[in-house]
Amino acid sequence: MSDPRHVIAAVRDGRGLDGPGAALIAEGLANGQVSDAQAAAFAMAVLLRGTGEDGRVALTRAMRDSGHVLHWDLPGAVVDKHSTGGIGDTVSLILAPLLAACGVFVPMISGRGLGHTGGTLDKLEAIPGFDCDLTEDRLRKVVRQVGCAIVSATGDLAPADRRLYAIRDESGTVGSIDLITASILSKKLAAGPDALVLDVKVGSGAIMRSPDQARDLAQALVTTANGAGCRAAALMTDMDQPLARSAGNALEVAEAIAVLRGKTGALRDLSLALAQECLTVAGQGTRDLVTLLENGRAAEIFGQMVTAQGGPAGLVDDPETHLPRAPVARPVPAPDGHVTRIDVTALGHAVVALGGGRVKAGERIDPSVGLSDLAKLGEPVGPDRPLAIVHAADDIAADIAIAAVQAAYQTGERCQPGPLVRAKIT
Repeated sequence: MSDPRHVIAAVRDGRGLDGPGAALIAEGLANGQVSDAQAAAFAMAVLLRGTGEDGRVALTRAMRDSGHVLHWDLPGAVVDKHSTGGIGDTVSLILAPLLAACGVFVPMISGRGLGHTGGTLDKLEAIPGFDCDLTEDRLRKVVRQVGCAIVSATGDLAPADRRLYAIRDESGTVGSIDLITASILSKKLAAGPDALVLDVKVGSGAIMRSPDQARDLAQALVTTANGAGCRAAALMTDMDQPLARSAGNALEVAEAIAVLRGKTGALRDLSLALAQECLTVAGQGTRDLVTLLENGRAAEIFGQMVTAQGGPAGLVDDPETHLPRAPVARPVPAPDGHVTRIDVTALGHAVVALGGGRVKAGERIDPSVGLSDLAKLGEPVGPDRPLAIVHAADDIAADIAIAAVQAAYQTGERCQPGPLVRAKIT
C-alpha cells in the first residue's frame, strides 16, 4: 500500500488502521510525501471513527519510529514520567533527581508551555545559564554521570508527531484520544525508557476536565504504551486547585527547590507518589523516598544536574540570589470566608497575561512574573489572608492580574477538597 488515500478511506469507513497503513502515514508525515490536506483528512477520520486499540498501538509505534530512537546501555533501569499539564506542576524537577538518588536513570524529554499550562523547559530556563538543548552525546554524558537530565526534543525524535501536532491544531482534531495518545507516547518512547508513568490531570485546570474523559485517556495511554513494548501505569490526579502554592516559572523553580530541601505539601506528596509508581513499574520495589528528600541527597543531585546543564553551582543553597524576581509584588485582597472553588484555568491565563506564558509558540516570556502564596480549597481568606501574591513587571499588569485572580476564586462556607490521587490505572 503506497497511497495514503487508501489508509484515510479505511479509517473513515470504520475499517481501522493496521501496521502498514500507520507506517505509511507516519513516514509520509516525516518526509513530506503525505500532504497537509491528507494529514488533516487522516486526523479528522481518526477523530470521527477512531483507530481501535491495535491501530492506536500501530500509529504510536510508527510515529515513534519515524525518526531516531534512543537506546541506553546503563547499569540500571531507565524510567520517565509524563504529565498532561496543570498549574503549579513542577513534579519533574523533584521526581527526576529523586529517582536518580535511587539508582535509576531519568533522561526526561520535556516540552514548553502553550495555553494556560506552564512548560517544564520554560521553568528550568528561568535558571540563569540552564541549557535544555543538549546534543545526544551531551545528554548521554549527563545522564550517565548525574543520573538524570531534563531536555528538549531534538529535531529527529518523532518528526511525524511534530508535523501532525500542528495540523491537528489547525484542523480542529486536537480532542481525539487516539491522536493525543500517539502524540504523547511517540515522543516519550523515542527516548528509550524501560518504564513510564503517566500523570493524567482531571479538574478545572486540566485538559480533560471530566473524570470519564481523564479515565479514558489514562487507560488508552497505559494499554498503548504496554502494547508498544514499554511497561506503564497512570495516576489520575487532582487539578481542581493548583498543585503548588506558586504559578510562574522562577517562582515554581524556587518552590520545587524548597520541596527538595524539606518543604511539605501537595507538591511533595504527588512527587513521592509518582516516583514510587515509577520504581514499581520498573520492577525496583519500594524505596524510602522520604529519607532521600530529608537527607538532602535528591537536592544534591538536582544541583548536579543544574550545573551539568550550564546553571549556577549555588542554586540549591541560595535560590533567591540566582532566580529572577519581578519588581512589583502585591497581595490579592479577599473577603472573609473559606475558598470553595477555584477556576484553575483562569489562574493559568492570569500568569500568561502577566507575561509568564505564551499564546503562540516562540513568544518570549518573563520568567520572574507569576503568582505565589496561592490559597487552596477549604482554607480561610480575608483582609489579613490574601488569595495570592501577584508578581508583576509593573503596577498596571499587577492590577489586571489581581482582578483576574479575584474572579477565579469563590468563597463561602468551609469545604473539604477531594483526594490528590483519584485513581490508579495499571
